Amino acid sequence: MSSGIGGSTAEAELAALGPWPNPAPAITTAERGQRIARAQALMAGLGAEAMIVGAGPSLRYFAGVGWNPTERLVAMILPREGGPTMICPRFELGSLEASLGIEAPIALWEEHESPFGLAARVLADLGAMTLAIDPALPFFAFDGLRLAAPDVRTLNGAPIVDGCRMIKSPAELALMSQAKAMTLEVHRRAARILKVGITTAAVRRFIDQAHRALGADDGSSFCAVQFGHASAYPHGLPGEQKLADGDLVLVDTGCKVQGYNSDITRTYVFGTPSAEHRRVWDVEKEAQAAAFAAVKPGVPCEEIDAAARRVLEAAGFGPDYALPGLPHRTGHGIGLAIHEAPYLVRGDKTPLAPGMCFSDEPMIVIPETFGVRLEDHFYVTADGAAWFTEPQPSLDEPFAEKN
Repeated sequence: MSSGIGGSTAEAELAALGPWPNPAPAITTAERGQRIARAQALMAGLGAEAMIVGAGPSLRYFAGVGWNPTERLVAMILPREGGPTMICPRFELGSLEASLGIEAPIALWEEHESPFGLAARVLADLGAMTLAIDPALPFFAFDGLRLAAPDVRTLNGAPIVDGCRMIKSPAELALMSQAKAMTLEVHRRAARILKVGITTAAVRRFIDQAHRALGADDGSSFCAVQFGHASAYPHGLPGEQKLADGDLVLVDTGCKVQGYNSDITRTYVFGTPSAEHRRVWDVEKEAQAAAFAAVKPGVPCEEIDAAARRVLEAAGFGPDYALPGLPHRTGHGIGLAIHEAPYLVRGDKTPLAPGMCFSDEPMIVIPETFGVRLEDHFYVTADGAAWFTEPQPSLDEPFAEKN
């Protein structure tokens, strides 16, 4: 049996967990003000006189409001000059005031009224005739605005939103570091509870409880547990599996800390690995390392994907997305959204810059047999990259010794 796999129980591991020591500080009002100023500078370059941002990760980024989008419009209208205005249903006023992380007037609408007409009046008061649209704004909201303000020209606001969010501040990096360290500790303890016959549901339940015990926002933000041949499907198969001796185990999970995401995958074997397990795992490890080594400021994102694929193709996998091989991109940006721009994929020519954060996960899939994914995250530095979490040391030693 590999080191650190099995030998414990869920009850024992949960009993050893408590709130995370020395939690990272919250994002300050001053930092949100800097974000708004940066957005306004980008708006000027795009020719937008105002921008609308709906509920979701970007509203949390700019205004501190961590609400998910619903059928009711909750949004921020930001002019190119001056402060933002919030749009909110009147009955949600108290909740919004308690969540708001900036100073801003709030324009309210009743249930029978049109929030889009209200937004149009705010734009008219600002004299804004060109509006940048949050790329995550639901279509119904975009369409409602278009009909309520037919003379206002709309632009894609992605260059503004992504231009702000893709570069993380030291405070954001600290929150992400905490989230990832918490998830790695959960991984370590989840491996210890494995035993013949345990179900994937039981492991997922433990992982959620462990994240909660450490103080994650809402337990696991997602969790995929795959045994044996189910690991050959990047996002698993429906139904539950039971662990058998010799099964490959793939666990991919994450959590949020003040909205910032972790997303880590570990792959190991319960029992004795086969020669093929070892061969594929070693190539995966090499491909992940090659992607990391290729990171330098100014290098296009797509080159990181290419670096991983060169290793895979040299080992006989692929080419491109052909299987056996890597069926998807090498990595994704991460922050307040678990997948966000830019992406480590062919065609994304965004130059890497200090403060960008990515997953590094060049999975190898052997159809109908098994898959190996090692996923850790890094941030770009002035001269390369730095890991948030140290990659898996080996197939036999899934977790490094704790200091």
